[in-house]
Amino acid sequence: MDPSPDESALRVECDRVLTPMNPLTWWRAFRMIQRDNPDLLLLQWWTPFWSPMLFVLTRLVRRYTNVRILFLCHHVIAPDGGMFDWYLARRILWRGHAFIVMSEEDFALLRRALPWARIRGVTHPPYDVFSRTPLPRVEARARLGLDPDEPVLLFFGFVRRYKGLRHLIQALPLIRQHVPVRLLVVGEFWEDDRPYRELVRNLNLGDVVHFHSEYVPNEQIAVYFSACDAVVLPYLEATQSGVAQLAIGFEKPMIATSVGGMPETIHNGETGLIVPPGDSAALADAVVRFFRNGLAEPFTRNIRTVRERDSWLPLVHLIEELAEPASAPQTEQPAPQTASPRVL
Repeated sequence: MDPSPDESALRVECDRVLTPMNPLTWWRAFRMIQRDNPDLLLLQWWTPFWSPMLFVLTRLVRRYTNVRILFLCHHVIAPDGGMFDWYLARRILWRGHAFIVMSEEDFALLRRALPWARIRGVTHPPYDVFSRTPLPRVEARARLGLDPDEPVLLFFGFVRRYKGLRHLIQALPLIRQHVPVRLLVVGEFWEDDRPYRELVRNLNLGDVVHFHSEYVPNEQIAVYFSACDAVVLPYLEATQSGVAQLAIGFEKPMIATSVGGMPETIHNGETGLIVPPGDSAALADAVVRFFRNGLAEPFTRNIRTVRERDSWLPLVHLIEELAEPASAPQTEQPAPQTASPRVL
């Protein structure tokens, strides 16, 4: 459950009937679907953790109802997934009637898995719900004990190998030869954090890297984004990123790697800078260029335009379109020739 207090929690009226760890709730959810007979069952797909629940639920819905199933795929295969994840995805997703993906790479993955499928793509909408009451930069930095004028980078979100945090830490000595940056590492570690802390000690960066290794409730998100000059996403693998959409919501420039849908979200030289993955030297060069060339202001203006232009309506309209059966057989779009080790 959301630990935020009621005034900052994101709550909607809903029936809390489905728990992935409790098979009894799977049956209860199916009976509710069977009774209500909706036009569409919209299911989220992003991690194999949900596989047992979704396997049972989709099997029951397909066998005992005529309800259409639409999968909204955040990741077809998790960024650090393997062949077993691929197997689970194919075993479950084939029961869908239609699919929405959020990057060309995921389109390619799903098209190869399900050549017959009705797949549509959409850009991940910006997250602006957390930035409606922005925090002044000086106040945000005061809360974090940061100097109001020093350059600050933000790495935000849970930490796993594919997020590339190691390469960002390794880039810091190169960056600090030119720009005295500080780095905020904010989010839960989903792996052992000791190698990262040891790397920081070995590089004598103890006063430079600030770890906030805990879940960040809603009311604290603005503190970190308001305090930073730029958000860094040094991912080794990705499809799309909710962190990038948070950065857009806070109108923060981004420095990211050219993996998955990152170049589709972050326009190189306009709203951020794109570098090759796993290249600490290139990452350091981009950060130095960002500060030396004063790119924060023009990038922020461009992000503001993107934020005002993009919205959730295209996704809503796409869901409405796919809720209806295709009126006639269609020649589906072939998979793009996306170069990726994840296209199996």
